[in-house]
Amino acid sequence: MSNAIPLIAAIEAPAKINLLGLTRGAMIDFFQSLGEKAFRAEQMMKWIHHWGMADFEKMTNLSKALRTKLSEIAEIQAPEVAYKHYSQDGTRKWVLKLDERNSIETVFIPSAGRGTLCVSSQVGCSLDCQFCSTGKQGFQRDLTASEIIGQIWVANQSFGPTADVNKRSVTNIVMMGMGEPLLNFDPVVASMELMLDDFGYGLSKRRVTLSTSGVVPALRQLTKTVDVALAIALHAPNDALRNELVPINKKYPLKELLAACREYIDAYDHKRKITMEYVMLRQVNDQDEHAHQLIKLLRDLPVKINLIPFNPFPRTQYQRSTDDRIRQFQTILINAGYTTTIRTTRGDDIDAACGQLVGQVQDRTRRSQTWKAQNNQSDLG
Repeated sequence: MSNAIPLIAAIEAPAKINLLGLTRGAMIDFFQSLGEKAFRAEQMMKWIHHWGMADFEKMTNLSKALRTKLSEIAEIQAPEVAYKHYSQDGTRKWVLKLDERNSIETVFIPSAGRGTLCVSSQVGCSLDCQFCSTGKQGFQRDLTASEIIGQIWVANQSFGPTADVNKRSVTNIVMMGMGEPLLNFDPVVASMELMLDDFGYGLSKRRVTLSTSGVVPALRQLTKTVDVALAIALHAPNDALRNELVPINKKYPLKELLAACREYIDAYDHKRKITMEYVMLRQVNDQDEHAHQLIKLLRDLPVKINLIPFNPFPRTQYQRSTDDRIRQFQTILINAGYTTTIRTTRGDDIDAACGQLVGQVQDRTRRSQTWKAQNNQSDLG
């Protein structure tokens, strides 16, 4: 007889299904797989997204047997809040922990009659726009739909529960946080479907904005998928300068990008305008000649232009344009007939302003190491 002690392999319990990021169609499929009627999906979505409920036992219009079953196989789990800070101007920032080495940032920006939530789509960013602090952190992975929607959940929870979807503090959502949304296509589209769904967050398509640096194939795919407001991170009026500032332009130059923008407008609403985002960098892209080039570039496209004062971050080579220079640039564009606004800088006292979001990224691109090494070498002289 052998004296060996038999080894019993550990059997891991299957991971629970996170219902937080399921679209209505996916939620219906889930409940039908349990032998339940489709209307259970609508009930569950109301509990989650309208009332902010994560405890199945408190969902009183579900049978006890179903509540028990759900507790065994499913969960409603948002990312953990590792840090939160509220600015003097009312801006709120959350650092949301995804695991031991990765976190993301989400920012709520209040203004008259609205509350805008800036939502992240990736851990870090796979692009490397030169003036953006997020891009210097490198890239780890895409977010799941639950992690994207979880940012809205956290923001809503911070203002307390409300059963009235029309009285929530988050009235607008912009996919402008960490990451390039169109490089995380399916989870981002699923999340936006939930934002628009009456059983989700019930937002109008004009109140959900996707900002992209110009991933043209995905933008064309978006044209066939979901109708939301579109913003283009343009930042330069010609290919040579944009190649430097927004390197993805080397792959998808301005002519291709603007053609895809035209297709998006033609597919949904000829009266709608695309927002062109333009960060103002002193003596880089802020001269009168750049304004006139921008006018020529955009002349055949229905757009409005949002000028963004640059928000500095440590060791950046760029500086913010002066207020006078930004106003002069704006005047040239307005005189040419373009609706042109200057974005008010909000939350910069808590590093929550545009381009300042960094989170914590276990970089697998080695970009952050290269960035630090280059800067250390510069410091050494």
